[in-house]
Amino acid sequence: MLASHAALSRRTFLSVGGLALGGFSLPQVFAGDTPTAPPLATGKSVIFLFQQGGPSQFETFDPKPDAPDGIRTVGGVTKTALPGVNFGDTMQQLAKAADKFSVVRSFATGNAEHNIRPIVGSESLGANIGALFSRVVGATHPTTAMPTSAVLFPQAVDATAAKGQGRGDLAATGTVGAAYAPFVPGGGGDLQKNLRLNLPVDRFNSRRELLDGFDRAKRDTEERFESLTREQRQACEVLLRGTVADALDLTRENPRTVAKYDTSHHVAKDNWDSARRGKRGYYTGHAKSLGKALLLARRLCEAGCGFVTVHTGYEGVWDMHADGENLNMKDGMEAIGRSFDHAVAAFIEDTEARGLSDKILLVATGEMGRTPRLNKTGGRDHWAKLAPLLLYGGGLPAGKVVGRSTRDGGEPDSDACATPNLISTILHTVFDVGQLRLRPALSAITQLGDPKPILS
Repeated sequence: MLASHAALSRRTFLSVGGLALGGFSLPQVFAGDTPTAPPLATGKSVIFLFQQGGPSQFETFDPKPDAPDGIRTVGGVTKTALPGVNFGDTMQQLAKAADKFSVVRSFATGNAEHNIRPIVGSESLGANIGALFSRVVGATHPTTAMPTSAVLFPQAVDATAAKGQGRGDLAATGTVGAAYAPFVPGGGGDLQKNLRLNLPVDRFNSRRELLDGFDRAKRDTEERFESLTREQRQACEVLLRGTVADALDLTRENPRTVAKYDTSHHVAKDNWDSARRGKRGYYTGHAKSLGKALLLARRLCEAGCGFVTVHTGYEGVWDMHADGENLNMKDGMEAIGRSFDHAVAAFIEDTEARGLSDKILLVATGEMGRTPRLNKTGGRDHWAKLAPLLLYGGGLPAGKVVGRSTRDGGEPDSDACATPNLISTILHTVFDVGQLRLRPALSAITQLGDPKPILS
């Protein structure tokens, strides 16, 4: 441990250079000692916006305004930039940008339970899809030391957000091994502990002081530094640059950009939050955090993180049963639909302006959809046979409406696709699947790329 600037011994400096990150030491990272070679990856990133609780297809991207009473979309519809295509009326901003992304009206998760499929499930080898990505490219970026997979909960951008994090382990690694677990800011874990040790505030007043300390030590003991390898020197430089910490610091972002992402003005009414007995604050937490979480995800991708899972809060925010624990469809969509609409539209606008539309794929979906028929209290219940899905960027076609649902919005009527097709779409975006097939050690992951991608 670095007790003082003056006490920077050779052993101490080598210890810093050997700091473990996600299963690899920094010198190993810079020496290229990662599981596979870089050509397997395309250089593109994925942000998976997981709408846990199950968003309604009727009130988002597949409205049924002409369906019979009891099925008909609640709250009306809004015209989009695509002729003849409507969205639910809380999707006002996304409707204007509909030519920038694609929606899927024939996607079914085959799941009607509160869990974390399709981001983690049997179709993904029991691992977060991000862990599969890390298994191929390595747990940390070779030049920035950024973890290659991360999970963002609302608390990552708003410490006041309710602490519920849904059901299931979004940092699961399944069969690929714990070394590839996603980085969870605010969630603990060995990787985060190591990152905190890099720059302990109580020991260093600033990175500049630490750098000065290294400079003084180098002048005093030049021979010690001469014995360091190139990789060890580079590792220490990364720690001083603080790439990971900087990416997580939204105060380093242009304030005007932060303001564009801010969804806090969509905070739910008090009576909406109090409608959830014993679970207050989840609608408010969603509205206060979602935009900034997407901004943080973009920053992580720019710094070298290849897969970011964004969780929208406690499992029930999209769970609109109208049962005393959850809001009805109308109030529920007002409570969270508008903040979702704002956040995703801001992300698209920002990504387009930064020239990243081909570099980052945004996926937005939940573990299920909602029943065609409203229940007697004005809610919709769990439904496995159809769920809304949005795909933006990553070089995929834009302005498309993939598939068609039945008249009652309950099942695919054409171009049916499921979780394996979504996972394959993601893998084909971030990897050269043909090259993956040449790596026997990655055969299990390679097979996940066999189903037909939804868009390509």
